[in-house]
Amino acid sequence: MTARRAPTPAGATSKLRGRFGRWRDQALALGWLVLVWNLLWGSITFANIIGGLLVGGAVLLFFPLPAVSFTGRLRLAALVAFAGRFVVELVTASLHIARIAVQPGYRPRGAIIAVPLRVPTDLNLALTAEAVSLVPGTLILEVDREAGTLYLHVLDTHGPADLDVSRERTLDLERRIVRAVGSAAELRSVGPHPVEKGNSQ
Repeated sequence: MTARRAPTPAGATSKLRGRFGRWRDQALALGWLVLVWNLLWGSITFANIIGGLLVGGAVLLFFPLPAVSFTGRLRLAALVAFAGRFVVELVTASLHIARIAVQPGYRPRGAIIAVPLRVPTDLNLALTAEAVSLVPGTLILEVDREAGTLYLHVLDTHGPADLDVSRERTLDLERRIVRAVGSAAELRSVGPHPVEKGNSQ
């Protein structure tokens, strides 16, 4: 009868890190779902946070998502900057849609555009698609996971210049998300902000 070999310290450490990584990914997914739930309700309250935790927990329990590895790093300053600018964009887009709704006789034109993301990971695709969908006037129609491309419908377009602006706005949103939670390699992929690039020249 052979004695059972005890796990080596390295193996135990690796197993512990893997378990911690799964818990961390689940916590990040739950936190994002709670944030989306509060944004959909239009206000962050104690009741909405509790409701978001319950709904998010149920989603993760009964509809488990594929394993998504988080290799980035949370940057609090960039996350706060993203949240602040995103709220401004929500208000601006809402006012624009409200103006269209009350303008007599005006029929806005829409268009469908494809936006290839520069960081085609599952996590970045999901975060960018969710953020784009929350902005009034834009709607995600399809996510091409293999090509890393978002297909979205944009409202009130007047020509190719407006489509270019919508693409750049989506890529800028991706850039700000990566700056908040991306890895060093992903930061290099999205490049510096256009204003920073211009200042460095």
